[in-house]
Parts: sequence; structure tokens; C-alpha cells
Amino acid sequence: MSKKNTAESGFEIIETPEALAGQINKAEVFFLKNRKVVLGIGGAILLAIAAFAGYRFYIDSQEGTAQNALSSVVYDFEADSLQKALNGSGGNEGLLSIADSYKGTDASNLANFYAGVALLKQGKYDDAISHLKSFSSSDLLVHARAQSLIGDAYLEKNEAGEAISYYKKAADYEKNEYFTPVYLMKLALAEEKANQAGDAVATYKRVIEEFPLSSEVVNAKKYMGLLEGQVGK
Repeated sequence: MSKKNTAESGFEIIETPEALAGQINKAEVFFLKNRKVVLGIGGAILLAIAAFAGYRFYIDSQEGTAQNALSSVVYDFEADSLQKALNGSGGNEGLLSIADSYKGTDASNLANFYAGVALLKQGKYDDAISHLKSFSSSDLLVHARAQSLIGDAYLEKNEAGEAISYYKKAADYEKNEYFTPVYLMKLALAEEKANQAGDAVATYKRVIEEFPLSSEVVNAKKYMGLLEGQVGK
């Protein structure tokens, strides 16, 4: 029975049939000694796989129902009938019900976003924050929009520090010339409210220097000038 050490790794490589048979025998002995443990682990893995497959089947079956419910209520949302959109009407489920009843589906996720916007418009800031935080998206525009809306809710609650945190997330996520300047302007306003004049000036300057062609530049220059005058710069 011979084994060869590799110079590079120090691991032993089994070369002969006899050595391989010896390793198989060792595995058999280990299995017999630890039969219950091995079978238990194998059973747990199979149960986990079966549970995941069952979960996906359940979610897939729920998705169609949830999407149909959401498509009905979106009309109320777009018509600014916020109460109907949130609670449902005419036998249709509302956004709150869809978000809660079909968790794990794309429709539930999107319902959280719509519900957050509607609740924000109604001045129910804590509820809006909760639903918007429950929403997630890989879409660069919608994700940043959700972060900005959470910032809006916190700013309305006079929690400028929290607003700053979410405006920064919105502004720094997949920067683009259309929406990033808007988020930066909101960030600067929150910084002003938090008495962070220096940070606000720096943020206005970012708008001017990084997005010179944006429509926000005019206001950024104006507000930065006023702020610099106030702090004596």
C-alpha cells in the first residue's frame, strides 16, 4: 500500500486499489458506528428540500391571485382614492390586505410600496415607514425612490437625522442625472434642519458640480449662497 505526498500541498493522494479499498472500508465502519447521525442528517436535508419545494409551489400558486387583486386596486391608487386603495372596495382586497395575506409574492412586495406612498400622503408616517421598509426592489429607480420616501416620512416627523440617513441611501444608490440631484436637494434640506450647515453647503455644491445640467442647479446655487451668508462664509 503506497501513498504519495504532493510537494505543493502536503496532502496524500491514494494511488493503489488496495489503498482505495481501505478508505472505503473506513467509510463503511464510520457509517455503521454513526448510522443514526448520518441518516438523521440526510433526512433533515431531504425534509428541508421538500419544505422549500412546497413553499415555492405555495408562493407560485398565490402569486396569480395576488396579482389579480393588486391590478384591481391600483386603479383606486392612481385615481388618488387612497382609502379605497388601502382598504379595498366593492369586494376587492386593498393594499394592506394584499401586503399581509400574500407575503413572499411579488404582488405583496409591490403592495407594500403602494401602501407606503398612500399612507405617507395621508400623514400616517409611522405606518408609511413600516410598509416602505418592507418593500425591496432590484430596480435602481424604484429602490432609491423608496429610500427617499422613507426620508420624507422621517422629515415630516421632524426626525432630520433619520431623514438624512435615508436621503443619503437614495442619493448614493446607482447615481443618475435625473433623480440623484432631487435626492441631494432633499438631503441638503434635512441637513439644514439638523443644523448641519457645513454639510448642507457641501451637498448643494455636489449638485452644482456633479450635475451641472440638472434643473436643480439654480436652486442649489441660491440656497447655498443664502446658507453661506448665514454662516459667514
